[in-house]
Amino acid sequence: MADTLWSPTAARIEGSALREFLNWLERREGRPFGDHDAFWAWSVEDLDRFWLSLVDYYEVDFSAPWTQVRTADPMPHTRWFTGARLNWAQHALRRGADHATALLCIQEGGLPAREITFGALRRSVAAAAGWLRRVGVRPGDRVCAYLPNTEHAVIGVLAAAAVGAVWSCCSPDFGAEGTIGRLAQLEPRVLIATDGYHWNGKEIDRSDVVAQLREKLPTLRHFVHVPYVFDRPHPDGSTPWDELLTQDEPLVFEQVEFSHPLWVLFTSGTTGLPKGLVHGHGGITLEGLKWSGLYCGLRPASRELGPAERMFTYTSTGWALWNMQLGALTQGASIVLYEGSPGHPAGAVWEVAARTRADVMLLGAAVVTATANTGVSPRQEHDLSRLRHVMVSGSALPSAGYHWVMEHVSPDLRIDSTSGGTDISGSFVGANEYAPVRVGRIGGRLAGVDCAAWDENGHPVVDSVGDLVVTQPMPSMPVHLWNDPDAQRYAESYFETWPGVWRHGDWVTLYSDGSLAIHGRSDSTLNRQGVRLGSSDFYDVLETMPEISEALVVGVDQPDDGYWLGLFVVPAPGHALDENLKQRIVTTLRTRLTPRHVPDEIVEAPAVPHTLSGKRLEVPIKKLLTGRPLEKAANIASVDDPDALRWYARFAADRLE
Repeated sequence: MADTLWSPTAARIEGSALREFLNWLERREGRPFGDHDAFWAWSVEDLDRFWLSLVDYYEVDFSAPWTQVRTADPMPHTRWFTGARLNWAQHALRRGADHATALLCIQEGGLPAREITFGALRRSVAAAAGWLRRVGVRPGDRVCAYLPNTEHAVIGVLAAAAVGAVWSCCSPDFGAEGTIGRLAQLEPRVLIATDGYHWNGKEIDRSDVVAQLREKLPTLRHFVHVPYVFDRPHPDGSTPWDELLTQDEPLVFEQVEFSHPLWVLFTSGTTGLPKGLVHGHGGITLEGLKWSGLYCGLRPASRELGPAERMFTYTSTGWALWNMQLGALTQGASIVLYEGSPGHPAGAVWEVAARTRADVMLLGAAVVTATANTGVSPRQEHDLSRLRHVMVSGSALPSAGYHWVMEHVSPDLRIDSTSGGTDISGSFVGANEYAPVRVGRIGGRLAGVDCAAWDENGHPVVDSVGDLVVTQPMPSMPVHLWNDPDAQRYAESYFETWPGVWRHGDWVTLYSDGSLAIHGRSDSTLNRQGVRLGSSDFYDVLETMPEISEALVVGVDQPDDGYWLGLFVVPAPGHALDENLKQRIVTTLRTRLTPRHVPDEIVEAPAVPHTLSGKRLEVPIKKLLTGRPLEKAANIASVDDPDALRWYARFAADRLE
């Protein structure tokens, strides 16, 4: 049994948004729902009735009625609430009172927050949507953006959705090639782009990249310039951002079919062209309401509960967490938009959480680890008393991270390790108000998600490693992939192994107590002596060692039926990978994991390359080590440190000589 760090009190459970929903559900269904386990079991036994209960509880506003909850077609062809019409932006903007805060916009460096009320947000969205209509944007047209995590992106996505246009946004830390590789696929009519962004105390100029985007996106008819960082004249042929917001317009929402495209999210694209995942208005509305309401526990202002709650997500616009956070608006809650580095100065994200009085925080596990390594103790420096819930995503939170949060952020905090992501613009698994916090464990499966661990023969397994699969459809699964008219790429990506069953590509252990652990990508499997090993288990152990900054582990089959397990280590400043450190690594892996986890070779590396959303490039480096050339192993435009990746390519070439 994993260590239990925290358990919810009866009072906390009883006062939660989840319990409030379950009380309503008990009256509706005429049966008890004593805890989340009972709720989850019912939600997958009667999937249609579960999703219909959310429609009714949250009063989803269908302007045309549905004829059936879902079609009988197998995944990926299932369609939900056929005949229904709605608009996601309408649901995002309908709850908050005009005077209530919708957005708190913070810029790196501690400048005063820009506070935008729901009333002001509605007026800005109405104006921007009116401008889009006047320049000829119609339902289904693409509006693309190159923007940081600011109010401009939120207004842009809501305005595009209000018109029925399809939104897609790249973060300005993407280079020209990576951005063009994504947005050119969509053939956009409008581009909204910034002049720069802030990072580690510097102003990063992106005007040259924007010029390349304008040149390489031939379908553009209008370019909107957002002068965010620099005081310069607007580029020739551009429309200044302020012009979008000057004209008063009625707030009109185009009513679209339930599966009408809302936005396109792109996979990291580490190999080949990034894959465009098209999500629909209806699926995102339902998923956003469920996640923000039942699992984030966000509620609007009320006489009983006080002011609306605030959610602070540390993310860029290029990560699915950015889209997920928008679900908070559907509850009438506020969102905190932070633009800048999470660690400038050290612990900056925790200072922002304290300053904005955030109730819920969502961030990547790597940000927690990075703060811990600086020696900063946020609770000693800031008032984090409002913070009740920290959600961690992107990768598994190391065991040391759980203890650090409890000790240095708050001892009375629900740590929610969650996993899902770009594919569904949401989560498959995470914590809930009934689940204790256990070191290294995820609380359980989320309602409406019929997921399991399967062995290689397609049989469910418990208490052992298996493939994460989803056996019933979800409304927020992609409606389709971009430029994939016969769904061939969609089927190959998720349904090739088991037709009609979503194979997510993660190794997972589903424990008999209902908790889970994610062990890493199954396409980067480590297999020693017939036993599958999760890469996250290595990182969990190694990155607690002060001598190690970061590590990467790769397993490669050898021509003679052998197997090479290589460990690349980036020493912490002031340390070197000498024989003493190598021996300590071996001893640590052997004693804290198993002898099978001891690598065949330990190599000092200058850095570990990641995707632009922060995931280690295990699969591309494995391909390099099997002889694949760099240009076929990875899309270098989707890598945060191309020079580091080139180092691995040289290492692989030397090793294969």
